[in-house]
Amino acid sequence: MTSLAIGRAEPTLNRVPEVTLDFWLIKVMAVTMGETAADYLAVNLGLGLTVTSLIMGGILIVTLILQFAQNRYVPWAYWLAVVLISIVGTLVTDNLVDNFGVRLETTTMVFSVVLALTFVAWYASEKTLSIHTIFTTRREIFYWLAILFTFSLGTAAGDLVAERFDMGYLATGLIFGGVIAAIAFAWFFLGLNGILAFWLAYILTRPLGASFGDLLSQPVEYGGMGFGTTVTSLAFLGCIVAIVLYMTLKRMIDEDEQALLD
Repeated sequence: MTSLAIGRAEPTLNRVPEVTLDFWLIKVMAVTMGETAADYLAVNLGLGLTVTSLIMGGILIVTLILQFAQNRYVPWAYWLAVVLISIVGTLVTDNLVDNFGVRLETTTMVFSVVLALTFVAWYASEKTLSIHTIFTTRREIFYWLAILFTFSLGTAAGDLVAERFDMGYLATGLIFGGVIAAIAFAWFFLGLNGILAFWLAYILTRPLGASFGDLLSQPVEYGGMGFGTTVTSLAFLGCIVAIVLYMTLKRMIDEDEQALLD
């Protein structure tokens, strides 16, 4: 979903990663962990939604400062920000629903509108929504705002289908997985715009990952497999760390090889 980039920058200047298989693997794991980690902190540790939201919001701000300080894509900084923004995006929706009594239908519609307005403002300002040209602070601000709202929207949409529509976690995951597969097919074979395909898939991987995260962590009596939020979160955290290390080493090797060629 990367072939239709507009005004592509030099790879070393872009502050976000190329869209590869590694990208999608770690993205799904990050959103899965975001769902289970938020539940672990708020419920298992007994911090509650408000305290958890304040703590994770503060950590996210520090992490984004580190990310914005980079002048190119740095795997550990970028993916740490993704994991934390996944947790905070989940908490935003959970606070609206559980603390303020906003219906899941309403949160889904509101975040859909807010995300659409973010894209409109981004395009009006930059004339592109391409993730291949995130090399200015303004573009990166739009990028991370869009990421935050995709997580909040995905959380609301996933919970709406799984809980309000009573589809269950497995069925919900399969539904969103099927929609993502249809988007990929449309991009590969039907000429769907690459930027549109990317953002649609990015939004939908949130409820996909969250559904399977809940499936693994929730008790059997609630439709889950009963592994718990601690085991599920640590398992996915371990996978994320391993992939980020691999991506970091691969990038270092590629840069050394390029230096030798130059």
